[in-house]
Amino acid sequence: MQEFFDRPDPVPGRGEVLIQVDVAGVNPLDHLLRSGLVDGLDGGRAFPRVLGMEAAGTVLRLGEDVNGLEVGDAVFGFALTGGGTYAETTVLSASNTARIPEGLSATVAATLPVAGTTAVDVLDQLGLAAGATVLVNGVGGGVGLAVARLAIGRELRVIGAGSTAKREHAEAIGARFIDYTAEDVAAAARRLVPDGFDGIVDLAGGTALRTVAPLARDPRSVIAVGDMSVPDLGGRFVERRVDRENLERSARLALDGLLAPVITAVHPLSDAPAALATVERGHASGKVVIKVA
Repeated sequence: MQEFFDRPDPVPGRGEVLIQVDVAGVNPLDHLLRSGLVDGLDGGRAFPRVLGMEAAGTVLRLGEDVNGLEVGDAVFGFALTGGGTYAETTVLSASNTARIPEGLSATVAATLPVAGTTAVDVLDQLGLAAGATVLVNGVGGGVGLAVARLAIGRELRVIGAGSTAKREHAEAIGARFIDYTAEDVAAAARRLVPDGFDGIVDLAGGTALRTVAPLARDPRSVIAVGDMSVPDLGGRFVERRVDRENLERSARLALDGLLAPVITAVHPLSDAPAALATVERGHASGKVVIKVA
């Protein structure tokens, strides 16, 4: 059950900052945390608790031993403390928080902690040279489109698989699209890349992952973002970096247009349940955010 309630502003502890939330990103991880499937990731707090893992806003208060941030700074980051971001204020760990550079909006910045840094991590882990081919399985969501856009910026050839509703956004950023509701993904991919893919990024998991994994020329070039069983197929799970350095890098890429999130819905905080429901059902194309302030 989801409901709204009043709470006092949380108090930042050592190495933490209290921020006024301007924009919160909505992610599949949010409903997984609500379900208890990944308990402990965001501080392991008992229910009821506030949902949300990423935010952009303004620093209101510093805890002890915070370096590189000041009261009044516009910042963005991960809520790994368990404070949640679907709220007017929250606490972030300073080491997982960065300043928003001039020229970058809070709305865009709020999409970077999860989708942006994941895209950077996946492609760094693959380490492919320009001209290589990549299959993005589940291209239509916030992470999938970020991976595809950044890959194209690195001069990789990108083929994306997704549902019919995801075609427009995938093709708009330059990806070749396979509609899994209309054709067999493996057969279509083999027609496009007969010799096999240099890299596969999987965001779908389950049967979909097992369908595309054999299309890789090297099993270790299969990187999964959500399905931790990928080593059973010879692939690897994404190695995440959620520190300030990676946040700053993602922000620079966004400013340069190489990591341009496709934001398809902006909801008010009062509409947070509907925003999360859209993502949970898998109907969201691109990134969904909640405008709080």
